[in-house]
Amino acid sequence: MIISLAEPHDVAKLMSFREEAAAWLRELGSDQWSRPYPADKLLATIKAGTVFMLRDGHTTAGTITLTPDAEEGLWTDGELAEPSMYVNKLTVGREYAGQNLGGRLLNWAGDRAHRAGARWLRLDAWTTNEGLQQYYLAQGFAHVRTVNEGTAVNGGPRVSGWLAQRAAQRTENHGFTDRTPAPERLRFAA
Repeated sequence: MIISLAEPHDVAKLMSFREEAAAWLRELGSDQWSRPYPADKLLATIKAGTVFMLRDGHTTAGTITLTPDAEEGLWTDGELAEPSMYVNKLTVGREYAGQNLGGRLLNWAGDRAHRAGARWLRLDAWTTNEGLQQYYLAQGFAHVRTVNEGTAVNGGPRVSGWLAQRAAQRTENHGFTDRTPAPERLRFAA
C-alpha cells in the first residue's frame, strides 16, 4: 500500500469515508461524526498538505490528517510549547477493517512527527466513544484529560475532547510505501 498526499479531487472520497464511518458508528450506538463536516474546511486541510491517503492500487484504504496545529481550546499553553503533531480524522475503509491499518497509520504518523522534530504525537477523540478511547490506549497513547468546554470545529458543543498523547518515535514497521515529501521541521524543534 502507498501513502501519499491527498489532492483536491479526494474531497468526495473523504466525505464518503466520513459518512461510511458515521453509519458504522451509529450501528455501534455512537453519535460520533453525526454532524456533517464542511467540505471547504476539508479542502483547506488538503491544500495545506496535512491530509494523507492510504491507497491499495486504485482503492483508498484509509486516511489520516497530521498537522502541527492543535485545535483551539484543547491543549494548555505549556503543552502547546512542546513540539507536537496532531492526528485528526483517522479513518479506515470498512472493507479493510481488522488489518491493523489504523495502528500502522498511527505508527507512520509517529515516525513522520519524529522526523519533523516533534516530541509528542497527540490526538483528541470523541468524549463518549469509550471503545475508540480504549483503542488509542492499546496503541500506546496515554490519556491526558477530557475537555468538554468549547465549540466543535463544525459547530455545536465540543464533542471530541478526550485528549491523549504518545511519544513521537522513529519506526520502520508501518509497512507502507511512503510517497510523501519529507516533513518540514517544526518551528520550535531543536
